[in-house]
Amino acid sequence: MKKIRVLIVEDQAVVREGLAAIFSYQSDIEVVGQAKDGIEAVEMLNETKPDVILLDLVMPRQDGLTTIPILKEKRPEAHILVLTSFADNDRVYQAIKSGAQGYMLKDATHTQLLQGIRDVAQGQATLYPSIAMRVIRELNDPTDLTLTTEPLTPRELETLRLISSGLSNQEIGQKLFVQESTVAKYVSNILDKLHLANRTQAALYAVRKGITE
Repeated sequence: MKKIRVLIVEDQAVVREGLAAIFSYQSDIEVVGQAKDGIEAVEMLNETKPDVILLDLVMPRQDGLTTIPILKEKRPEAHILVLTSFADNDRVYQAIKSGAQGYMLKDATHTQLLQGIRDVAQGQATLYPSIAMRVIRELNDPTDLTLTTEPLTPRELETLRLISSGLSNQEIGQKLFVQESTVAKYVSNILDKLHLANRTQAALYAVRKGITE
């Protein structure tokens, strides 16, 4: 039976080693490498050739959200499963939009985590139950263009497109050649005009309406 080759990317050594110990008892999973940050993970890709990359989001030098698109570009056949302590909507959406196929929280059970690895290895998406409910609620939000009290300006529309790509305010500012504070104002205007609560709703709204890159 072909084993699932897993690369663990986590800055805390005790967590990395704990995960590796759990996986060592699974006949269908093989840990092929451990990286302490995104830069090290990218450097190890060619050597380890992972099927699944178990990726933390908050790490020194290069975080998970920055690393996901790089991993996908250099090894598109690898499947990325985020394992993090953070459940906020912005991180969830950005991770999925950037190419992650799964999003799990660190309070998941061993059974949930192992099943998540097996699911993404087969090309399936997997979300931690509470995360899945949040995404469903966002997608079912009834917000529509007819609620808009005034149209978006060209700059606000471009900002909305970039939000849908998972970019931060700083990255959007670099794209538009404006200050981060200016981008924050654009985002605030977008949320007000479209009657949205947060960036995640704005990104999902853009995807639903085809306002994407």
